[in-house]
Amino acid sequence: MGSHAIEPRLRGDAQPWIEIYVKAGGNGAAGGVECLAMNPNLPGSLEDQIGELRSRIRLLEEALEDYGIVVEKQTPVFPAQAREMTPPQGAQSGAAQPQPTPAQPQPAAPTQAIGLQQPPPFPQPPPGAPPPPQWPAAQMPPRAPFPPVRPPNFGYPATAPQKDGPSLESRIGSQWFNRIGILAVLIAVAWFLKYAFDNHWIGPLGRVAFGLVAGAALIAWSERFQRRGFAPFAYSLKAVGSGTLYLALWAAFSVYQLIPAGAAFGAMIVVTALNGLMCWTQDSELLALYATAGGLITPLLVSTGENHEITLFSYLLILDLAVLALAALRPWSRLLFLAFVGTVLFVTGWWFEFYSQEQAGRTALFLVCFFLTFALAPRLTRIDVADSAPSSAWDALAMVVLPMATAGLGFLAFYMLLDPATAEWAGPWLAVAFGAFYLMLLRLPAWGVLRSNTALLSALHLATAVVFLTIAIPLKAHGGRWLTIGWLAEGAALFWVASRARSMLLRVLALGCLALGLLALVETNPPASTVPFFNERFGTYCVAIAVFAFVAWVARKAHEKSEPDAGLSWTGLAAAAALVISLLILIAIGWEIHSYWWLRRWTGDWTQMQNYQMYAQFTYSAFFMFYGAVLLSAGFWRHSAFLRWQALVLLAVAIAKVFLFDMSQLSQGFRILSFLGLGALLLAVSFVYQRDWLNLRGQGGRKS
Repeated sequence: MGSHAIEPRLRGDAQPWIEIYVKAGGNGAAGGVECLAMNPNLPGSLEDQIGELRSRIRLLEEALEDYGIVVEKQTPVFPAQAREMTPPQGAQSGAAQPQPTPAQPQPAAPTQAIGLQQPPPFPQPPPGAPPPPQWPAAQMPPRAPFPPVRPPNFGYPATAPQKDGPSLESRIGSQWFNRIGILAVLIAVAWFLKYAFDNHWIGPLGRVAFGLVAGAALIAWSERFQRRGFAPFAYSLKAVGSGTLYLALWAAFSVYQLIPAGAAFGAMIVVTALNGLMCWTQDSELLALYATAGGLITPLLVSTGENHEITLFSYLLILDLAVLALAALRPWSRLLFLAFVGTVLFVTGWWFEFYSQEQAGRTALFLVCFFLTFALAPRLTRIDVADSAPSSAWDALAMVVLPMATAGLGFLAFYMLLDPATAEWAGPWLAVAFGAFYLMLLRLPAWGVLRSNTALLSALHLATAVVFLTIAIPLKAHGGRWLTIGWLAEGAALFWVASRARSMLLRVLALGCLALGLLALVETNPPASTVPFFNERFGTYCVAIAVFAFVAWVARKAHEKSEPDAGLSWTGLAAAAALVISLLILIAIGWEIHSYWWLRRWTGDWTQMQNYQMYAQFTYSAFFMFYGAVLLSAGFWRHSAFLRWQALVLLAVAIAKVFLFDMSQLSQGFRILSFLGLGALLLAVSFVYQRDWLNLRGQGGRKS
């Protein structure tokens, strides 16, 4: 039998080839197969490259089969492609020529993981089989050339080069100097006009006309630069021209009294509308900012110092609606935030200057309009602050700060509208109404121009609703036990909803309400009654214990139905609730022991003070040992290492108290009882652990 050798070589041309020479029969006969190597810099999809690679491997296998080298196939993925070879001229007549058998298509097998294995040895022909054809190298059989195959591409898609932002020098020259130049030109125009007016070069009517013509000319001249591609400079000229028009109209009304306030107001509205039209047609947020700023300046320029609430608020409402329409069609976040800040400043200034209780009705109507405009603005604008979309700081202000500020300032404004006589009962219902509004806004579906809620906006609305419902409790309860019970009940309800909705935000809000309830329980501790246990304070503690028992139960059930999570895990929350329950029981019973000996038994005799202290200390020790035994029994019964460890810690506290305090403060009889009870309890605990009923030594304890 001849030996077979495979020898790879690289061709010297630009395309790398692999030449495989197969030697059979020991006479130096060889045959070659050429395959292109893969070029990672050529285009093509990965699927095409894999397909081409498989076709080349198949061609190589066919070439090896022609020379008697049979490659054992596993499970073919693609149907074999049969190739027929023509026997060579001048081959030995006695040699049997192998006949190629067309491969039948087979179904594709599922892809399996392929590990690294040693290649199998070349198969040997069976005994008695005819030897493979042999011929001199000069009589190599002619082979059909392989079809040209495009080299595969395993490269990566080219990424677009990132554009560098403007340099500091460019920003100084093109932006900062531009704005300073606008301010300088406006100041120069104002000083020139003042100088001309002081020297009586121009009369009042001429001065106003000159300002109007100059402003209009600057706006018209800016269009020439706009067409030539100098957009920032054209916007600067428009800003100067609009400012000149506003100043001229203000002078015609306020300085020279040439036109009434209504005419000046209408003319300024026309200037603002023209600026808005220009920013819309030229798609310029900068022009929109100039127009909005001019619109907000207009009431200040035409102010007469009198109360014109309806005119002022109607104008601001129209301006806000126009800004909202622009923000709904263009992603201009700065425009929306500027309008909100201007409206708040005007309403606040008017409030402290002119508001009276007689104007509450129409003021409430305008406040409702302002509130709805900015509360619905995040659902109407084209600004997106999702994680996958890039957003600026102005977008965050408009979509995060604006909804929170709208809710807080809106509630404050409506609360200040309330009459002091009705604020006590109407205030809590106002908070409930705001909470219900934001819950409705959370569930409001997308419809028409109203966009769907983003995840961030939904979280903000939910948090706002919970905050308002939380505020309603102290406004109604005015402290005391109902404040504590209200916050605890709200926290328990939110915790249950969080377990159903799998919401981390609701989990955090629920914990906040529960923390407020605990703080109120400690701070606003109701006074104890002379009746032990059946009093207001102990009842409030019982409600708190029941709430946290419910929280522990909900957390345990949620842990069984959900996957493990990090952070505020359900297991950790259940353990924390169990600890709070134990602490509340200790505090509640401790207060009852203290109140019994100092209120029930105290008769004013100071000679009995030492006895009362001794009785109280002995009762504390007895209760600690009793509650520790209860916890330990529950831990063994429930197979809970967590409960058992609580009991061991409490028993350690009881041991420290007996040895450090009771030994010195109790009388001889109480000391005997205290040590005897402690010793008996510890021996019983030791006996239980030594019996090892739970097989703690072998299993290391079973946690639950």
